[in-house]
Amino acid sequence: MKEDFRSVEFAPGKSLSVETGRIAKQADGAVVVRMGDTMVLCTAVSSKEPTDKPFFPLTVDLRESFSAGGKFPGGFIKREGRPNDKEVLSSRLIDRSLRPLFPDGYRFDTQIICSVLSSDGEHNGDVLGGVGASAALHISDVPFAGPIAEVRVGRVDGEFIINPTLSEMEASDIDMIIGGTAESVIMMEGEMEEISEKEMLNAIKEAHKSIKKLCAFQEELREEFGKPKREFEPVPVDEDLQSKVHELAEQRVREVVGTGLGKESYSEQLDEVKNDVVEELTDTDEYAEEKGTIKDILSKIEKHELRKLILEKKRRIDGRAPGDIRDIWTQVDYLARTHGSAIFTRGETQALVSVTLGTKQDAQAVDTLLTEEDKTFFLHYNFPNYSVGEAGFMRGPGRREIGHGHLAERSIGKLMPTFDEFGYVIRVISDITESNGSSSMASVCGGSMALMDAGVPLKKPVAGIAMGMIVGDDESVVLSDIRGEEDFMGDMDFKTAGSRDGITACQMDMKVSGISYEKLEEALEQARQGRLHILDKMAESISEPREHISEFAPQFINMEIDADEIGSVIGPGGKVIQTLQKETDTEIWVEEDEERSVGKITITADALSKAEEAKKRIEGIVGHLEEGATYHGTVKAIKDYGAFVEIVPGKDGLLHVSEINHSHVDNVSDVLSVGDELDVKLLKVEHGNKLRLSRKALLPKEGEE
Repeated sequence: MKEDFRSVEFAPGKSLSVETGRIAKQADGAVVVRMGDTMVLCTAVSSKEPTDKPFFPLTVDLRESFSAGGKFPGGFIKREGRPNDKEVLSSRLIDRSLRPLFPDGYRFDTQIICSVLSSDGEHNGDVLGGVGASAALHISDVPFAGPIAEVRVGRVDGEFIINPTLSEMEASDIDMIIGGTAESVIMMEGEMEEISEKEMLNAIKEAHKSIKKLCAFQEELREEFGKPKREFEPVPVDEDLQSKVHELAEQRVREVVGTGLGKESYSEQLDEVKNDVVEELTDTDEYAEEKGTIKDILSKIEKHELRKLILEKKRRIDGRAPGDIRDIWTQVDYLARTHGSAIFTRGETQALVSVTLGTKQDAQAVDTLLTEEDKTFFLHYNFPNYSVGEAGFMRGPGRREIGHGHLAERSIGKLMPTFDEFGYVIRVISDITESNGSSSMASVCGGSMALMDAGVPLKKPVAGIAMGMIVGDDESVVLSDIRGEEDFMGDMDFKTAGSRDGITACQMDMKVSGISYEKLEEALEQARQGRLHILDKMAESISEPREHISEFAPQFINMEIDADEIGSVIGPGGKVIQTLQKETDTEIWVEEDEERSVGKITITADALSKAEEAKKRIEGIVGHLEEGATYHGTVKAIKDYGAFVEIVPGKDGLLHVSEINHSHVDNVSDVLSVGDELDVKLLKVEHGNKLRLSRKALLPKEGEE
């Protein structure tokens, strides 16, 4: 392969270049994609011998080395470890665009690796990886019906921007990644600020203009640098065996598919049919070793009958019409000691969602190639095996769990209060307890309800719905609220989430060559109607945030002091603030706002009274003592004329002998000792810093209770 590079302007003011033949020449295909000073090496390798796996073994990995930005990894170990969430999500986006374009029956181990080698901090390597992965495959000898391209679309001041920089994204109300061929869109995912269906459609159309140019550019690369493609023919199916399976199973499968069954009954009856056919045919010597092939044929029969039922009769497995949504029931305040909880059940999909409110120390430090931040809202999604009636190992979250959780998190995130507005770190956990249909969208609905149950001032309730599509020769049918079989055997999985006023997140995958804009518009409108229906059902349990947070949640107070008073609150070596925290049983954070020349203080405790006591003592430290207020102090010294009591760190006041009791006190040491703790009332602040205290003012007089 000869070494060279080419460049293309794919959007106004946006260009990228592709180099090939210099690096990774032993891979089946390799390119370096560059935009600005961000460079991504993309390689494609596919084995020469097929595997015995009953699926296409494709692996896509995008990795970002910290060295690309001249950085060291955070933490103790100075080497990149397991992929972070951003790398996993970027890998999934590339995988979802490429996977539908490999030939049916292709069972060769295939690996795509996208390595971000250089980063300018402005151009994100994720969409460059999508273009590079396609280009590496397209110029290779690997069978691939591409090319595809991926772009990010943003919108600033009403104008769409393709592949916006990180600086431009700060002002954007849309962040969508869209993948597609020159003919149509096949993948998209993103978040947005309650935009309309029409606005989303316009964003997709704008992105596709650039996708077409990038696909044409890759065709030019293939003409100049491409290898001849390998010959591949799927293993032919024995026509006699196929005919016998159809004869034995077709009518029985058709009856099961058209009976209107729930998941469990449907699976039981279909398994009975399949087991009977497999047993009857494998009992003969001719087909004794063809169990896997027979099962494949049976799956194709099921798929054909399911699609035929929907296309011809406009009726689905469970008897619903295309636009119908399964029954929904919800409940909030289900878990006794969590800070908020909800159950959201739609058909045979159920999410049990809990909310935990935490303090600033619970924020999650996120250190990636492009960002360093303290994350204060996160949603974690769990998918245990029992949710689908299976047994298996308990592992950490896989790519699917990370992807579903991220989609649900960004669906709700656009309507969450900021940390400055609410002051709590918020963790949402969605445990999927049943699954037959979109559990990520159930997590959105349950998460929204649980947050409102926790008293989080969510700006508006959020709901999500999964749409499907069956594409026929003459027409296509859009399905609302798809269940598992419709997802697996259909041609589209399209999820949208949002409020009554607009869309906040979306995700779409096509299993066929694409979707027309007319059908996409129909799906978006049908999804909007479904979302409004689900929001109405959710409102039957809860429709707005509770006025008060849980009694079990940490309590906090925010206050501000002058910047030059911060040192007094912290004290030498942190002594003052440590004493405050210990004596009031609180946690205290102090930050300086340099722009406003103030110190921002956050006090948290398990009871509001403790936080208020700490606030009062901080006010005393900085000279904001309130005459007439009560303070809890410690005796520091005993004198003949009284005692000196420290009411806040570093501030002592005189408790005169006449103010100790209502009765006469002859000897102060008969009543008080150094180290005693007591409540005193601040009578007066004299000459700016002399404090007069009283104990008797807080004691009942003789004869009083």
